[in-house]
Amino acid sequence: MCRWMAYYGDPILAEDLIFRPVHSIIDQSLDSKMGATTTNGDGFGIGWYGEGPEPAIYKNISPAWNDANLHEIARQIRSPLLFAHVRASTGTAVQRSNCHPFRWGRWMWMHNGVLANFHDMKRDLMLHVDPTIYADMEGSTDSEMLFFLALSFGLTDDPVGAVERAVGLVEKVAADHGIVHPVQMTVATANGESIWIFRYSSEGKSRSLFFSLNVDRLKELYPDNEVIARAGEETRLVVSEPLGNLPGAWNEVPESSVGVIRPGTDEMLPFRPVA
Repeated sequence: MCRWMAYYGDPILAEDLIFRPVHSIIDQSLDSKMGATTTNGDGFGIGWYGEGPEPAIYKNISPAWNDANLHEIARQIRSPLLFAHVRASTGTAVQRSNCHPFRWGRWMWMHNGVLANFHDMKRDLMLHVDPTIYADMEGSTDSEMLFFLALSFGLTDDPVGAVERAVGLVEKVAADHGIVHPVQMTVATANGESIWIFRYSSEGKSRSLFFSLNVDRLKELYPDNEVIARAGEETRLVVSEPLGNLPGAWNEVPESSVGVIRPGTDEMLPFRPVA
């Protein structure tokens, strides 16, 4: 499937997030330890907020470890909110429009997982996409479909409720088609001010997802770590697999839950699909 990471906090160089950590997202593209596939080489993408309200996106169908341009721009991009994703296709074409993250207006979305038997459900799901945004869909993946269903159900106003309704619809359509355990997902979505993370699967066995501890606690654990010493109080990382050799620095996102990362107090809430 895929691996991803999301960063929120003081502006930081993309290179420090993507390339420098032990077991970085680049390393995971070659040698994932906890994913469904060891290699995630069917394209990659990064998205970040800088000037203006809408995020910038850079993605390519080449493997992340073999893209010289990614090395170049990562040395110059400094952002307070960044997504990075390495892809392992679950059946749809390896093309740029199918690489994550996806963007609509000021919103970004990335996904690890699969909608089982998506080919059989695709038409029924597509009929629920808001006609005013349907033409903005560029690719053919189940991941982008889930994004546009969430947008159609109110993502911009009620992110948690919109994703609960989108997943509930997928499970209902799957049941109509006799498809068992249709949803497997870890998702991150952002609007430039906050990040929402979701971990859910219809069978209750979701892909791995971790979040970093409070920075003050990390500074207590690792007082000599220069990167942690520079981190601001709001710094948070969410990753498919832990970065760095930092025992005790990561907590697993609970099964069937949604986390909200924003200025001030973060939240972890139950995630309950709504048919």
